[in-house]
Amino acid sequence: MAAGRLWVIATPIGNLDDLSPRAAAVLREVAIVAAEDTRHSAPLLARVGSAARTLALHEHNEREQAARIVEAMLTGNDVALISDAGTPLISDPGYRLVRAAREAGCTVSPVPGPCAAIAALSVAGLPSDRFVFEGFLPAKSAARRERMQTLATDPRTLIFYESSHRIAESLADAVAAFGAAREAVLARELTKLFETIIAAPLGEIAARVAADANQQRGEIVLLVAGAGDTDADAKLAEGRRVFALLREELAPAKAAKLAAAITGAPRKALYHAE
Repeated sequence: MAAGRLWVIATPIGNLDDLSPRAAAVLREVAIVAAEDTRHSAPLLARVGSAARTLALHEHNEREQAARIVEAMLTGNDVALISDAGTPLISDPGYRLVRAAREAGCTVSPVPGPCAAIAALSVAGLPSDRFVFEGFLPAKSAARRERMQTLATDPRTLIFYESSHRIAESLADAVAAFGAAREAVLARELTKLFETIIAAPLGEIAARVAADANQQRGEIVLLVAGAGDTDADAKLAEGRRVFALLREELAPAKAAKLAAAITGAPRKALYHAE
């Protein structure tokens, strides 16, 4: 008996009409659908007329479920892997299942479609020839700032996912790490009724979101322009990194003065990043 195939299927990030005809057809044909949350996926499966058996596959059970799903595939069952929204494995579980299926000799095929990160990048107006997807930022501010500081001199466009209850704090940390003048885009609720795309310097976006609770709701993608290639940009980014470290022990004025002396970055620009 031939082994079944694992289909990795992208599903809508908001507007259900974004589900491709091919994705709908595969969902109707497979024997099993592995979904991040079977209750969340039930309306979509009902909409396309899928009678497949559903299994929950999430970060807490992926290892054990992967073995069960591969066993089902080895007996000839085709399986579809979907996440709650968008393309599976992009900040979602699934890679262990894909790896296990490949190791068992099963074919793994993609059915491409929506992805919030790529959808946001396509409308951001930021350089898209080189970019880096960083997924979700750390929940705690200190770790979040540290992550951002390591990216401050990266020339590529940076793409982050962020939760609604942390977006205001994350934007404040982004201003500290990248500077208020760094170009950025906040893409919220893409393809949904309250879709909002704000393109402005980070400082302006942070202020707008802090003042408007509506901009702190829903699914959020934050894009930050990469660092410039000039020595001045690199020097300023390094100055901000050193300033952030010194600021933990010193007053802002003293920390800015020392950071400027160490890195050659403008003292005023460092001080006003506080």
